[in-house]
Amino acid sequence: MLLPELFGTFAFLGAFSFGGGYGMLPLIQQEVVYTHAWLTSAQFADIIAIAEITPGPVAINTATYVGYKMAGIPGSVVSTIGVVLPSLILISTLAGVCIKNKNNPLFQGAFRGLRPVVVSLIAGAACLVGKDTIIGYAGLIFFLIALLLTMTTRLNPVFIILGCGLGGILFL
Repeated sequence: MLLPELFGTFAFLGAFSFGGGYGMLPLIQQEVVYTHAWLTSAQFADIIAIAEITPGPVAINTATYVGYKMAGIPGSVVSTIGVVLPSLILISTLAGVCIKNKNNPLFQGAFRGLRPVVVSLIAGAACLVGKDTIIGYAGLIFFLIALLLTMTTRLNPVFIILGCGLGGILFL
């Protein structure tokens, strides 16, 4: 049955993915597109786009949409619970340890070492998803415009997303 498989896959991803939602995307793609072949790369890219513009964390939204695509509302529920449950348990367990050790130099050093890894996971996710979504010169131009606006202005990302969506309707 598909529901236990969805739960198990997303629980595994929730337990062993680090770096937040964007850091999880390459692992989610690996499982959903390549390991289980539940979606094509194009379908996964579409789900990422929807998950990105929908309120909430991108990894949770992605799990919800993948679950829905595969098994309707029950699939959404089990996928979402699966991806959230390990983090909830881990954070609940480790919160006290983190608070107790926040001034410990070894603890602080570990977090300084983890920060660049998180950035690399996010960059890796961008490259992985980008290769399937930036199609042709028009897609590259939209990407570059959005990147430039994101890096050089304080424009709310919602407006960048809406502008690129409108541009896609008009020009693509």
